Amino acid sequence: MGLLAASALPAAAQRGAHVSGATVERVLTTLAADDMQGRATGQPGQLKAGEFLAGEFRRIGLQPLPGATNFFQEFPAYQTTPGSVTVTLDGAALPAGRAFARTTQPTLTWTERDSVDVLVLKTKQEIQPNFEAIFRPKKNTLVLFDPALADTFSSLVEQFGKPQLRANATAGRYASVWALTAGPAPRTFQVTASTITKTVNIRNVAGYLPGHDAARAAEKVIFSGHYDHLGYIKPVAGDSIANGADDDASGTTAVVALAEYFKKRNDNARSLIFVAFTAEEIGGFGARYFSKQLDPKELVAMFNIEMIGKPAKFGPNTAFITGYERSDFGPLLQANLKGTKFKFEPDPYPEQNLFYRSDNATLARLGVPAHTISTDQIPTDKLYHSVNDEVSSLDVKNMTAVIEAIAQSASGIVAGKQTPTRIAPEKD
Repeated sequence: MGLLAASALPAAAQRGAHVSGATVERVLTTLAADDMQGRATGQPGQLKAGEFLAGEFRRIGLQPLPGATNFFQEFPAYQTTPGSVTVTLDGAALPAGRAFARTTQPTLTWTERDSVDVLVLKTKQEIQPNFEAIFRPKKNTLVLFDPALADTFSSLVEQFGKPQLRANATAGRYASVWALTAGPAPRTFQVTASTITKTVNIRNVAGYLPGHDAARAAEKVIFSGHYDHLGYIKPVAGDSIANGADDDASGTTAVVALAEYFKKRNDNARSLIFVAFTAEEIGGFGARYFSKQLDPKELVAMFNIEMIGKPAKFGPNTAFITGYERSDFGPLLQANLKGTKFKFEPDPYPEQNLFYRSDNATLARLGVPAHTISTDQIPTDKLYHSVNDEVSSLDVKNMTAVIEAIAQSASGIVAGKQTPTRIAPEKD
């Protein structure tokens, strides 16, 4: 069904291909090196990483996406930097450093006469139940942190006080302003704050292998990972670079290695897209932009690869698939691994909501059989989002075996012999 006869294939395809362990080690080491500065979205280190990935796609012999002139899929984002903030409670102005405004509005002015909720936090245990009000308010909210939470307050200000990127030009309607002060809620207050917003261009890196079967070439299979990470974070033992070796240099490395593998085979009936997404860590902006450039009806499957650098809880030669129950993607992959030791398992951490925490979610909501393949034992992973997520912490041999299994398991879908069932689309 759309698969070229063996006699028609180039000699290289007939000989077969294998995932290159040398490519895996080289690409992983390059992406997670200190000179990539943690690959924070829009920062020099990520731009350097993007150039490197484009060079890899060029080396392999991929084409730009149809209609594109290069491997970069560039689009605007909006970077907001906090400015001044003043908070006066019952006539007493808070000292500098004891107030912070989480807002994207150019200016903000509140008093007790405005529609503003006041939230008083006295313990750390009260933060999680009030997460939305503090970090994603649906109403203007003045948050009072008790002095007992001074360390927590300082940590949050350090985290959110850096310039923040967003996908939309329009500023958020609501804001939260944090104040370090003893309760109770004040009878009167005055709050002012300002921000500066500028437009920055960020980019996905995407390459293309046209399908060899004219009847199947319009159908596309995606292999993806995100190449952004956190950049510089709070230093630990003098190290402030969050290298993101597992998250997600490992998945991005898999994308490059799979592109090389399928280019060497040169027998894909369906067209293949290999994409390294930007901005996954800050809201999935890259995947969202990518999804708007393609017709989801033409997207047959998405192999999103996220954190495959350490063995899964099931042991070596295993990985899990998020949203396993939402389509027959997993069973189809496993059918192509018959006779091997490798096993794909359903996601063992449903409470972590991993299906919606990576770039597959955007396309899955459009009905595409889009799943993430991972091995990370996330509930116990002490290196997640830390400066210690280094190449030295990964099992590169097992990681290469996972990539080889993905390549082999994808064979039926790539050849047009298998078509996963669609995921039920979700309304906005």
